Amino acid sequence: MMAHVPVLLDEVITAIRPRAGGLYVDGTLGGGGYARAVLAVEGARLVGIDRDPEAAKAAAALRKAFPDTFAFQSGPFSLMEQIVELSGSDGVDGVMLDLGVSSMQIDEAERGFSFQKDGPLDMRMARSGPSAADAVNHLDADELAAIFKIYGEERHARRAARAIVEDRAAKPFETTLELASLMARVIGGKPGRIHPATRVFQGLRIYVNDELGELIRALGAAERILKPTGVLAVVTFHSLEDRIVKTFLRARAGMAGQGSRHAPQVDAGPAPSFSLLTRKAIEPSEAEIAANPRARSSRLRAGVRTTNPAWPAEDDGLPGVPPYSRLLECVT
Repeated sequence: MMAHVPVLLDEVITAIRPRAGGLYVDGTLGGGGYARAVLAVEGARLVGIDRDPEAAKAAAALRKAFPDTFAFQSGPFSLMEQIVELSGSDGVDGVMLDLGVSSMQIDEAERGFSFQKDGPLDMRMARSGPSAADAVNHLDADELAAIFKIYGEERHARRAARAIVEDRAAKPFETTLELASLMARVIGGKPGRIHPATRVFQGLRIYVNDELGELIRALGAAERILKPTGVLAVVTFHSLEDRIVKTFLRARAGMAGQGSRHAPQVDAGPAPSFSLLTRKAIEPSEAEIAANPRARSSRLRAGVRTTNPAWPAEDDGLPGVPPYSRLLECVT
């Protein structure tokens, strides 16, 4: 099994600027790479959060190494506001989010994230709630097509959805290879290109874990708990995540309503709650990509909290995709 390697580690730590006396949140603790780098700064304190039960192992090691400066809470990072309040703090100096599926999750066949290894069609990060198998066996063709098209960005979403509904009538889907084999037949592909199941699996994973809803709620929570000059640093791995983070930070930095010579300026909303740390996303170096190919698609965006109040909370869904509550209804 490949050990999880934190992506853009130096760049994230440079953005966060950990210091003695500062309090930081790692909302995606995972293997603890970012957290350990922050805690290595003498006097820096950190709260780790992760909904994956496997993260408890890294948390135990960090608690042993940093008993006075590290705390861990199991749960989704969208609850960071409540978690920080329970810790007795009135705010934090930095929030880190790494939105990628970890190497540990991908490499464990029984987690069902990979179509390259046979295992249960699961994909649940928290190992609780409805699974990917529940989604493909219960949602209708239109709902599945929307998930594949919007979350997976799959051009042949409707063809894939129809094939799933036809095949499950004879036998429900149970394993990753059953679904991957069907996608290979109905979507196809050219040698050397990505596997035909890639985008379907991406869409299912995002939907089953309500990843984009979680992200939108977490960005708002981070905005509310960061102190002035505190930093939000988010590492994304695909365009949907990156677009949400980019839109959030640009809007909060007062850049969303900027006009041009072709269009008038529009009201940008409340006073800016962030300033951008960099105008463009930070990408991994060629050396990092060579050492860790999974870093290739990663992007880091960061913003610095201003003294202005946090903006009102936003909707946490994307139009056209069945709400996560629909899947809960199907299996209860």
